[in-house]
Amino acid sequence: MLEKASPTARRIAKTILNGFDSYFADFQNITLVAKARFEAADWHSALSSNTRRLDLYKLKSQEILELVQDVTSKNTSNLELWREVKSAYASLVSGHTNYEIAETFFNSIFCAKFDHLYINDDNLFVFPSRPIEEKPAPDYSISISYQTEKDDLVELTGQILDDFEFSTPWENKRRDVANIVRAFQQEILPRLDCPLKDLKIDMLESVFYRNKAAYLVGRVSHANGNFPIILPCRHNEENGIFVDTAIFNEDEASVIFSFTRSYFMVDAPIPSRFVRFLRTLMPNKTLAELYNSIGFNKHGKTEFNRSLINHMNASDDQFIIAPGIKGMVMTVFTLPSYDQVFKIIKDKFDPPKTVTEQIVKDKYKLVSRSDRAGRMADTQEYSNFIFDKNRFSDELLEELNKAAPSKLVIDGDQIIIKHLYVERRMKPLNIFLHHADQQQICDAMDEYGNSIKQLASANIFPGDMLLKNFGVTRHGRVVFYDYDEICLLTDCNFRKIPEPRNEMEEMADRPWYKVAENDIFPEEFKLFFSGNPAAKKAFEELHGDLYDYQYWQSLQQAINDGHVSDAFPYRRNKRFRRSL
Repeated sequence: MLEKASPTARRIAKTILNGFDSYFADFQNITLVAKARFEAADWHSALSSNTRRLDLYKLKSQEILELVQDVTSKNTSNLELWREVKSAYASLVSGHTNYEIAETFFNSIFCAKFDHLYINDDNLFVFPSRPIEEKPAPDYSISISYQTEKDDLVELTGQILDDFEFSTPWENKRRDVANIVRAFQQEILPRLDCPLKDLKIDMLESVFYRNKAAYLVGRVSHANGNFPIILPCRHNEENGIFVDTAIFNEDEASVIFSFTRSYFMVDAPIPSRFVRFLRTLMPNKTLAELYNSIGFNKHGKTEFNRSLINHMNASDDQFIIAPGIKGMVMTVFTLPSYDQVFKIIKDKFDPPKTVTEQIVKDKYKLVSRSDRAGRMADTQEYSNFIFDKNRFSDELLEELNKAAPSKLVIDGDQIIIKHLYVERRMKPLNIFLHHADQQQICDAMDEYGNSIKQLASANIFPGDMLLKNFGVTRHGRVVFYDYDEICLLTDCNFRKIPEPRNEMEEMADRPWYKVAENDIFPEEFKLFFSGNPAAKKAFEELHGDLYDYQYWQSLQQAINDGHVSDAFPYRRNKRFRRSL
């Protein structure tokens, strides 16, 4: 406890906690500008603010690590000292409203100091200092409650919209209220088995901002449970704000808070309370996913690690090589009973890959800092990740020793992976198509084409668009997850294949024309469907424009002209009509 720690340990603990409080205040201040950015339709500043907020954690933790060295003349590489520091820190944060994220910040300082070694609960907070379910002080409300006592949905919905007080006026509030009420009457009333007056609506006071939209998030409670209510609002950049649709079911809410999208900007002074609220809407979401979704991705990593430890203690299956075609750059393994995959960069890449390990790391960093447009999986990076050796299959151990021996350390009954990425497991698109009927093939190919187009609109070119590099989520969405060849769309040179000038050029088995490193020939995309004529036919009927180099050039021009694309986390046919 604090009184048992040495003065040096207490001083270091206070320095780290001061650093966390400083980080959290800066995080909140960057977040708070999202409202003004949305009201001004300043999309470029909104995107840059998100990147700045992502960079903040590393900058602040590096600054505090240097301060830790300065506040004492003692040897700060002494593990016994750090055990005292942990004890002192636990006492300091025992009454802190955001103790769980503060403990993650301590972990980051410790890991940076010791290069991710000596990770155990004696040295840092592998487990939280108290149960995460413990309720915070009741005097802080994060939501506004509404009762449907008068059975007047129109008046109630209008009041909800008024209470959010955007500085920019509504484009047509009366129309939006009518659209919301109509959607509620069509989707919800037929399923309710209680009077309308018994419903209670709780709307989170804070608005969730991301990309070009603002989301009003709440829940509708009734005698038998609750369901989400999410109202995505958009800015027409001329006449004001409008409600684009209304979401009333868990699956659609889950897509909005998906691991394939960038983090929300939301004013959450006590993040744990927001996470608990969101979990009542989406009970299948993990704590890690929900902390990630509101921008606390470092604590999301901590929660993921704890979740995996708990799962390992409650299961006995073994890690295996992930199903599907093996990658040339990554070796991938998974635990059948767990919905994640673990990816390790190989020591040597299979030909014809020419990238380096650092280039691959840079690509993954690009993804983490990009607007993923709902089409790229969020990937968490770990160093010195510890596994129990007896949970690895012999086949997997052999594969790791062969593909990435420099990343593998076997220490008694433990396996330590020096560097790996973790992301959500999906069914590879090529495997999905093998078992799909004609309608499923058409739907998947439409999703595949939409995925490519939406990434391109967000200035991301996937590079290697083979079907095996895309996965299908449980919601049927197609998501890209192989990042070693991605680049900015604006860095590509899209060309038409030159017409051969003679028979010799026409029959040549390799290009007879000069090809630069960044040259892309969209006509060659047909090769991605080799061996699957049904998929090829469906794709060409739905997205044949992707074979046209001029289509890609037009996207580049739009991006260079400053256009920021719309990214809808719901089906376009869900959008309200905006005519009276």
